[in-house]
Amino acid sequence: MTSDFLAYQAQTTPHPLAMEVSHAEGCYVYDTNNKAHLDFVAGVSACSLGHRHPKVVQAIKDQLDKYMHVMVYGEYIQEPSVELAKLLAEHLPKSLDCTYLVNSGTEAIEGALKLARRATGRSQIIAAHHAYHGNTMGSMSVMGYEERKQAFRPLIPDVDFIHFNNKEDLNQITPKTAAVILETIQGGAGFIEPYDNYLTKVRTRCDEVGALLILDEIQPGIGRTGKLFGFEHYNCIPDILVTGKGLGGGMPIGAFTSSKAMMHTLQDAPKLGHITTFGGHPVIAAAALATVKEITESNLMAEALKKEQLFRKLLVHPLITDIRGRGLMLAAMTPSAEITNQVILKAQNRGLILFWLLFEPKAIRLTPPLTITNTEIIEGCQHIISILDEIS
Repeated sequence: MTSDFLAYQAQTTPHPLAMEVSHAEGCYVYDTNNKAHLDFVAGVSACSLGHRHPKVVQAIKDQLDKYMHVMVYGEYIQEPSVELAKLLAEHLPKSLDCTYLVNSGTEAIEGALKLARRATGRSQIIAAHHAYHGNTMGSMSVMGYEERKQAFRPLIPDVDFIHFNNKEDLNQITPKTAAVILETIQGGAGFIEPYDNYLTKVRTRCDEVGALLILDEIQPGIGRTGKLFGFEHYNCIPDILVTGKGLGGGMPIGAFTSSKAMMHTLQDAPKLGHITTFGGHPVIAAAALATVKEITESNLMAEALKKEQLFRKLLVHPLITDIRGRGLMLAAMTPSAEITNQVILKAQNRGLILFWLLFEPKAIRLTPPLTITNTEIIEGCQHIISILDEIS
């Protein structure tokens, strides 16, 4: 299977990890030798309830028995997608009451950028240095890493960049600005949180000049930071909210949410301002609905903050220089990329799944399922400390 994988399936790096998966359950992924691998990555923050959560699986099976795809997005009334949009509105501020369901986080970013330009009649988009919002052309245009973009230029025009957490840069937001797009917590850059009321200050500046604020919650959203949405920690409500990853409970989904009045601008002049064939797919919407219900009706969010403290207590070592992030969106920092690489690769041999962040080579990603137990956290952290002891 490995040779076929390398021969026929497009690769994203020269050296994929290439573990051949047999099955997955809970917080474990099993290879074809039936070796269990404790998952501290959760499909890069996507499997919020772990692998094959019973309620998610049952929701998928129940929907499969009724219907799958029947019509392009927004034409037919399909109960799972309607109920999902309604449930999100019930847990969001009143100004965020209308959701457009799409197929991925990056498509949700594309939709949000289009909506901002359509609603304001302006073109300038301001993003942050070191930002990551996806890898399609529009999302790449607001990515803050030139070395990742250069090979694909020209990208969409009229995009400018500010530095995250730098209040002096906020003067670059002007009456020409359609929207400012920020990750609530910068992901690829190393799980950088806003501080000193930064997001509140961005919100104020946007209000002063009539610009919209788009917050990308693709990674911090859906309970990962201890609240359903990361912005709830920072006294800042966006005009457009983007979600994905953990929303689907392991199924592919994205969404952008705004006010009903703003979303209406995509309906006319021109009609079909955004259109997607498979967005709001009933099977995927059913999985997402089950996921959001489980997270909001359980104590998983409160436990995420307690589990964060357990990680911080256990991961104390001379080669861990810092632990960034909040809840179960954490990054253990080491002194060098070489040390981080050794830890991640050695961990796989020990049956522990770790991974990198996109742009911060010294970071070890710690984004396990929200369902991970304290016993599993202790087990995984013991492996990390043991590996660091070997390295040092």
